[in-house]
Amino acid sequence: MVKLLNLGVVTLFASAITAQTTKLRYMPFGDSITEIVCWRGLVWTQLQAAGYKNVDFVGSGTNQNPSGCKTASYDKDNEGHSGFLAIDIANKKQLVDWLKKNPADLITMHLGTNDIVQQSKKTDDIIAAFSTLVQQMRDSNPKIKIIVAQIIPIGIGSSNTAIQALNKAIPTWAASKNTTQSPIWVVDQYTGFSTSDLRDGVHPNEAGDTKMAAKWMPALLNAIKVIEGGNATVKREVEFVG
Repeated sequence: MVKLLNLGVVTLFASAITAQTTKLRYMPFGDSITEIVCWRGLVWTQLQAAGYKNVDFVGSGTNQNPSGCKTASYDKDNEGHSGFLAIDIANKKQLVDWLKKNPADLITMHLGTNDIVQQSKKTDDIIAAFSTLVQQMRDSNPKIKIIVAQIIPIGIGSSNTAIQALNKAIPTWAASKNTTQSPIWVVDQYTGFSTSDLRDGVHPNEAGDTKMAAKWMPALLNAIKVIEGGNATVKREVEFVG
């Protein structure tokens, strides 16, 4: 695995292309940690500031951020579904329909929390669901670029051991599924994220949203450069470590 250390959003902003000629469709995909959060607004604002004004967030959801988010006016489209399990989404082929209605060039995925917290699903079963979801993404768009999160910790119950086990399995799985045409990058959202960064034991507060956006951004900018044909890491799965 190649590790890209401490890139920093500012450095990538400086090298970002200042204008786009074609629309790029980005789907934030996951559960409530994608749906009822503030990090999507922060990511949108930072993409705008970086010159990527033609990135179109897509998805069936148009939920407003929770009250108090710094960013209120932004592209709210997303495919976050509160309470949903990765295993259920995969088995019920829900993503197939979502992508049919809202095709994407780029997708981020933060899933697995509900599988663990609600039903104590095994790591192997969640990873198998991830494989199904990746295939469904590629069936929709063979060139889709995929960013998968090692998920944030939880502040209630005793699920963090299982979350850590899932996170440990993700990089090896991602490397096994990676292709040059449709690369998978892994973003470590767990490391450096404290339970004090949660507003309710599950969802990020302002500090947590800021951390999540900061982790997503280098990977998103790298993926956008790949889509646009610029210089970026594409041939191997890359773990972005903040």
